Amino acid sequence: MVRGMYRSRSLKRKYTRVPGGESVLHYKRKKTAHHKCAECGSLLNGVPRGNPHEISKFAKSEKTVSRPYGGYLCHSCLKRLMLTKARAEMDKQ
Repeated sequence: MVRGMYRSRSLKRKYTRVPGGESVLHYKRKKTAHHKCAECGSLLNGVPRGNPHEISKFAKSEKTVSRPYGGYLCHSCLKRLMLTKARAEMDKQ
């Protein structure tokens, strides 16, 4: 019986042949999902995929995109948002 920490289904299982000739299970953490846009759900470019402890080692400029709503909205949704805000501002005047 394996240790309790390996019984979780959050770990990927891979059968590996070892030099002794038998196949054993190797356990590995699953990859995290890609970051998605809050509006349309498309994948965000420039935002790394990884576990929080891996991403925390990066510099701030490597973690996110340097524009308003970077890492939260994709470029097309941001463009649409900026246009609607600008039009609303013009209507007030």
